[in-house]
Amino acid sequence: MSELIDALATALKAGIGFQAILFALLAIGINIQFGYTGLLNFGQIAFAMLGGYGIAISVAQWGLSFWWGVIIGIAAAVVLALLLGLPTLRLRADYLAIATIAAAEGLRLTFRSVSATPVTGATRGLTGFNDEFVALAPWDTTDRFQILGSTWSGADLWVTTVGWVIVALSCLLVWSLVRSPWGRVVKSIREDEDAVRSLGKNVYVYKMQSLVLGGVFGALGGMIYALGTASATPDQYQNANTFLAYAALILGGAARVLGPVIGAILLYFIIQFADTGLRTLISNGIIPETLLSATDVAQIRFVLIGLGLMLLMIFRPQGIFGDRREVMLDAR
Repeated sequence: MSELIDALATALKAGIGFQAILFALLAIGINIQFGYTGLLNFGQIAFAMLGGYGIAISVAQWGLSFWWGVIIGIAAAVVLALLLGLPTLRLRADYLAIATIAAAEGLRLTFRSVSATPVTGATRGLTGFNDEFVALAPWDTTDRFQILGSTWSGADLWVTTVGWVIVALSCLLVWSLVRSPWGRVVKSIREDEDAVRSLGKNVYVYKMQSLVLGGVFGALGGMIYALGTASATPDQYQNANTFLAYAALILGGAARVLGPVIGAILLYFIIQFADTGLRTLISNGIIPETLLSATDVAQIRFVLIGLGLMLLMIFRPQGIFGDRREVMLDAR
């Protein structure tokens, strides 16, 4: 029983830790692009990689200030969004999906290539770039804190605190935007862009703005993740993370301000609890090793999550907080 309680505490820590913040910010960006505007961006993790490496390269390789790294990371995300949007947003939605997923994988392979070693560190990545950020903490980062039954280092607590402040400000910004004339236009584009165009609105510009804004949210998520891990390696930013962010969005409810945040918390809690819970049941002999071994848990937990998402799409396709009248996700 105590082991399951420990597993629950570990899962709670994961659900509010910087990993969950990464998925929350990725999903907030996708919510702007897909939930409100109807854009299919399958390469959101590329913006996170540029955000994380924007800080890592600026500080570790170029000797710049942490704040310059933040500016460079956001600027790189804006440039990527423009490069992806300029040739594709006038075409059908599937062209943007193909371009974004290809760009994300292409960037990851470029960053891990041998020729990129002087800049990105290739497969070894970069470290030692978060000291200036950690030094901003109002408490001693070498201290340990007990929160919700789990132990936090001072540095992890500082990264998590700043991350959730950014998430809260992002949600406030999204809430303001979707209730503004801009938000009404992008939601109309999602429903019928020809009708919006007939009213004299420049649909292409609104789509570009949505793509850029969502990419900036993704870059902020990548920055928090890089600062939390104190490292930046290309393989941290694989395309699978984009689809986990979509899972978080669908779980919480698309086109809802808090949907991606709640979805990210629940998703990462479930992932961690499935991992530690299954391992506990196996070690105690409740689940026979002949049926499931500890080495299989890492794969089985995603099978269980996939099964849960299938059931969610069948019985509640709009997610926990979603509304069928606004976003119809047909699971049939």
